[in-house]
Amino acid sequence: MISALNRLVDLVEEHLAEEFDVDAAARTLGTTEYHLRRMFSSLAGMPLSEYVRRRRMTVAAADLFRDQDDLLTIAVRHGYGSTEAFGRAFRAVHGARPSDVRRDGGPLRTQPQLRFRLTVEGSIPMDTRIVERPAFRLVGHAARVPLIHRGINPHIQRHIASLAQEEHARLKALGDTEPGGLLQVCDDLDPDGTEGSELTYLHGVAVSQGTPAPGDLDAIEAPAGRWAVFHTAGPHPQTLQEAWAATATEWFPSNPWRLRPGPSIVAVLERADDFSTATCELWLPIEPA
Repeated sequence: MISALNRLVDLVEEHLAEEFDVDAAARTLGTTEYHLRRMFSSLAGMPLSEYVRRRRMTVAAADLFRDQDDLLTIAVRHGYGSTEAFGRAFRAVHGARPSDVRRDGGPLRTQPQLRFRLTVEGSIPMDTRIVERPAFRLVGHAARVPLIHRGINPHIQRHIASLAQEEHARLKALGDTEPGGLLQVCDDLDPDGTEGSELTYLHGVAVSQGTPAPGDLDAIEAPAGRWAVFHTAGPHPQTLQEAWAATATEWFPSNPWRLRPGPSIVAVLERADDFSTATCELWLPIEPA
């Protein structure tokens, strides 16, 4: 995966003046667009589309000083059909208009070319198992919420708090397959993992394909396939969020698996009364890389 990401960076450099085709790049690298975008954003700390835009505008800024071409010529060279569109993209990266930068020499916010390296920590092993499951359904109460990388998500908190206590018991009684118990399900996640982007959050349980579910509940289909199950225990939600991040920085680069589209599931096995600590399982849908 590390080699694929570095080759991806090279492909970006080779196609800075055109619309970058992520799907074609993924096929060239022998992986999927979904996995490539998820791994890039997790390791680079920014979406691939944002990196492409920053690199394009970094090279464009150099062109403003290197030659005396007019702004339209430079805009077209970097894939923009007008000076207005070029100017908007330029200002979004550098915080100044191209004409101002050409005149004043700045300000400029340069995006260096990325290089990915695998740092082998090895001090804390990841407690993981691979599970093959037939198709099942996740049923419960769903809401659209923004993605928050660190700390408690208040939107999810409010959604869960809005459910009556007896509803939690009803849901728990419906579950009849793994993962067991009440589940925290994230679906329709932006592959770039952009902070603030919307996802579907479902508070519910897993049921077998043939199990009838009440009509007042939302449902998410989980296709048949393999899952990587990561066991975590400690302060909540920090330990869980750190494990989620480590799947991208440590586990996937070291193992012959990649993410496949599908919901991400957290099963809370044990927890303190105030939820300050918890033992959880993180289920991620995977396929051979």
